[in-house]
Amino acid sequence: MSETLFPGFETRAAGPAGWFTAHCDGGSRGNPGPAGFGAVVEDPQGRIVARLSEYLGRQTNNFAEYKGLLAVLAWAVENGAKRLRVVSDSELMVKQMKGQYKVASPGLRPLWDEAKRMAARLERFEMRHTLRGGNKEADQLANEAMDLGMGKPPASPAATQSTPRPSPLQSKPTPAGAASKPGRQILEGYVKGGVVHLLEGELPDGIFVKIIRK
Repeated sequence: MSETLFPGFETRAAGPAGWFTAHCDGGSRGNPGPAGFGAVVEDPQGRIVARLSEYLGRQTNNFAEYKGLLAVLAWAVENGAKRLRVVSDSELMVKQMKGQYKVASPGLRPLWDEAKRMAARLERFEMRHTLRGGNKEADQLANEAMDLGMGKPPASPAATQSTPRPSPLQSKPTPAGAASKPGRQILEGYVKGGVVHLLEGELPDGIFVKIIRK
């Protein structure tokens, strides 16, 4: 269930009409590494009115997530979309925007501040979390942006607002012995409800981790 980030705005307009919906996603290959975001904006009738994507250079995954959010907020402000629902698969960003998590990273704080300022310019703004499967096209656009930034050709030509859309990308397992074993990596996080939440970065499925309690 979505929540309104700015409850005071609820009195400005009544009824559900006029809501734009944006799916946004950001990613980084290496964290930090080559990064990009992708976003899809739909009008109140469910028609796609914008596809946004950008290569961001060497950045973290969470930085890319925030840049995707800022892109759809900028689009909404510039195009007069007064009511905006944003769907993201970044639980960290969604909960930081709702005030449920603190923004501890100095690199994310300016992006968070700017997102709050831009969201406050809208009449209504809501944000909710989804699993990655609910954000497929935005994820595809983010991967495409990273591919193009890294000099990889798109899988297929198509018309988007900013960059061509390739056919859906599938992650392929790395053959045994194809890559060297990654070095030790230290990430900070906290435990809530028996689940470890990272403050920044993410880990792929199937790896072993050692948790040291401070």
